[in-house]
Amino acid sequence: MLTGDPLFDLIARSFMAAATIKLFLPNGDAQSLRIAEISNWTGKALAAPRTELESLFKREEIGQSGVYFLVGTDTKSNKPKAYVGEAEDVGKRLKQQREKEFWVQVIVFVSKDENLTKSHIRYLEGRLIEEAAKIGRFELENDQTSGAKLPEADREDMEVFLTRVTQLLPVLGCEILTPLVKIEQSKTASALLTYPIKGLTATGQRTPNGFVVFKDSEATLDLRPSAPPWVIQQREKYIADGTLAKLAGKFKFTKDVEFTSPSAAAAVVCGGHVNGLTAWRNSDGKNLKQLDISLFDQFGT
Repeated sequence: MLTGDPLFDLIARSFMAAATIKLFLPNGDAQSLRIAEISNWTGKALAAPRTELESLFKREEIGQSGVYFLVGTDTKSNKPKAYVGEAEDVGKRLKQQREKEFWVQVIVFVSKDENLTKSHIRYLEGRLIEEAAKIGRFELENDQTSGAKLPEADREDMEVFLTRVTQLLPVLGCEILTPLVKIEQSKTASALLTYPIKGLTATGQRTPNGFVVFKDSEATLDLRPSAPPWVIQQREKYIADGTLAKLAGKFKFTKDVEFTSPSAAAAVVCGGHVNGLTAWRNSDGKNLKQLDISLFDQFGT
């Protein structure tokens, strides 16, 4: 069921639509050029590392109109970074982007029917930038949308195109449009886990990449004497960038934050070393360790 919220509906559509994905390796190497398609979709994705651009430029599709992602890491913040662009001749535009040093991979989306007009790709570029900014996994080198307008029918076609882009990007190694929490799990009572400490409460849940602590979760002001250096550094970084806001007697998370594990999340919440498998509990009081045991017992042999 769609809600009218563009981000929610984009993600919901991508998870509602089952897909058969065909991944072709022209050079026989999964780290080289990759071609990805979805059954019954007119689009096509091409991805390649910067070191394999020769193979990419030899492809006929690269001369078509489309949208593209330049993906890498910001040297100052060490965060994932991306540039989202559009061009009527993607290959020609990519050759103009060689001066951007940060990117190490490019992902291109074109239409097999070659029916993407300048208006279409400008609209797609704007929507891609808009959704990537809302999700917030990547720093964006260009965060200004074009504001391109389309007739209603064309706009709906491009929204469908957008959902397919959302599905293919993680397959090609880029999670720029992957939400921290999947829609079907999002903050439902059965999935929520809490970590109460010193009268404060943090809330979160497991994700495919680790563990997310939700916005408005609380964290202790003080560090434990035994706090490891990485916890100190992580909290200092979150304080500096505004992720942790200091309030009366506590910190509060200003946005959802994903960690590599439940223990890493709990450590930042309490300011010291802690076993996340026993710290996080569901509404029935069962901790993650107990939930894992139940799950494996249920589906074990």
